[in-house]
Amino acid sequence: MLNKIIVKISACFCLFVVLSISAQDYKYKKISIDSVQVQREYMIMDQDSTWVTEVELDEVIILPKLRFESRDDFRSYLILKRKTKKVWPYAKLASERFETLNQRLENIESERGKHKYTKIIQRYVEEEFTEELKKLTKTEGQILVKLIHRQTGETTFDLVKDLRSGWRAFWYNTTANFFNISLKEEYNPSAVKEDFYVEDILQREFQSGSLESQAPKIDIKFMELLNKWQKDSVQPPSARSYYTRY
Repeated sequence: MLNKIIVKISACFCLFVVLSISAQDYKYKKISIDSVQVQREYMIMDQDSTWVTEVELDEVIILPKLRFESRDDFRSYLILKRKTKKVWPYAKLASERFETLNQRLENIESERGKHKYTKIIQRYVEEEFTEELKKLTKTEGQILVKLIHRQTGETTFDLVKDLRSGWRAFWYNTTANFFNISLKEEYNPSAVKEDFYVEDILQREFQSGSLESQAPKIDIKFMELLNKWQKDSVQPPSARSYYTRY
């Protein structure tokens, strides 16, 4: 019985303390602004007060569900999503390596030193990632090429040309063409619908935390792209449409 009384007293005391602290932390006061009586909130901080006019929050974009004209289009989107998520880490890593390379080269004065350091980076990238990249399908390889352009601002062809020679870049591109992959492909979501879908996938995966975000090196206004492509695909009320499951 005594224990129950002690517990009740302790609970009441804790509640009283919380209410007292809350009453001290936040207070209201009527003030005059342009001859109008308004009630403003202010906060007590370390025995001082400050007006609370607004609270800054992280920007959150509410993405609408995508609309598809057919079940096949929806299925293609899901396949594209799987492939995009697979190659994104390689594109992100390529951007980081390229950025590091440029920063280091700026600190190397001699052309011989720059050439030597570039060769080291070449061998490192080739030894670490060549075998993994060989496992990519044709479409995955082409998506990767486009995402590298998104993340570096340069085509894969130009990157190879910078790191090696124009002749080697030519043969890289010619070899890739045998597999229906062009190293000169650019990422253009405003003109190519598949690129828009790739961008949509990235934005949704970034927001969900499934993929680690990285800012692109090319200008992308996603909401404008969303309005453009969804407006173009509006169906009449009688038509059946399919949606992404978000």
